[in-house]
Amino acid sequence: MLAQYVYSSPEAPFRIVSHGHRWRALRDDVEVGRYDLPEDALRDLRDRHASARLPRRLCDWRFIPDAPLRHLPPPSAAVMARLSVA
Repeated sequence: MLAQYVYSSPEAPFRIVSHGHRWRALRDDVEVGRYDLPEDALRDLRDRHASARLPRRLCDWRFIPDAPLRHLPPPSAAVMARLSVA
């Protein structure tokens, strides 16, 4: 999963997603634009969707960090035992 900021408004879910060195702004699953900074994406989303009443600051959005290994299963008991001895 990529790092992203998420805000659920009554109108639709909004996301600002890390995409390489840029950020993508999405309303539902529709891309609104690509930006160099997440703050620029937020500003554009607020301008385009004023009726959604999006928060002004990214710290008011929910941040979900990168999780590149989330698809792996949790370590087994044997692995955890070996790690505890090391």
